[in-house]
Amino acid sequence: MPNTKSSPDQRNRPRLILVNKPYRMLSQFRDDSGRATLGNLGLPPDVYPAGRLDYDSEGLLILTNHGPWQARISHPRHKMAKTYWVQVEGAPNSPARQRLLSGVQLKDGPARAMEAYLIDQPDGLWPRDPPIRHRRHIPTHWLALTLIEGRNRQVRRMTAAVGLPTLRLIRARIGPWELSGLLPGQWREITPPADFVAATGVSRKPTGYRPHAGRTRRRPRRG
Repeated sequence: MPNTKSSPDQRNRPRLILVNKPYRMLSQFRDDSGRATLGNLGLPPDVYPAGRLDYDSEGLLILTNHGPWQARISHPRHKMAKTYWVQVEGAPNSPARQRLLSGVQLKDGPARAMEAYLIDQPDGLWPRDPPIRHRRHIPTHWLALTLIEGRNRQVRRMTAAVGLPTLRLIRARIGPWELSGLLPGQWREITPPADFVAATGVSRKPTGYRPHAGRTRRRPRRG
């Protein structure tokens, strides 16, 4: 007789998913106030964010169903670098950028960027809804900031401390993973690098990836 046993449940394998979190969406699957959440994006079941991204920030968020991977990405002891594109109000001159690099004093202690440099507006940048309110006589510029911390609203507080209020904040990179190719609300599953897998002691890896628009399908709320 043919073998009729079903294959192991694919949901049990370690999964790693990149998401472009839209503006004004929570980095969680449920909100009793009716705000948009990750539950709107048609993501696989049983994954959860490895770290957070503010409601009013956009860009790269990583989800997994595997605890060691979540810890490797999000725990401060691993010092995984995160790069942000930051549109600021004002002119980020050399002294201001140097202060970001040398460190600014915040209410919860000193904070500094590993990198802080001027960039052009990123290629292929999607429009924000609602758009940034521009002031005729106040210029705006884009910075790339790289941090190894993840304190609450840290980038916004750091730029404010040097006189450069943040107007728009997009996370472009976490460790080896980039936002490239994902529009707001889209996600794809990836295979993590071998050194990342080895560092977490996991031998099984997800295979392949798939892009997913995930902008209209709603999933049931999660507890």
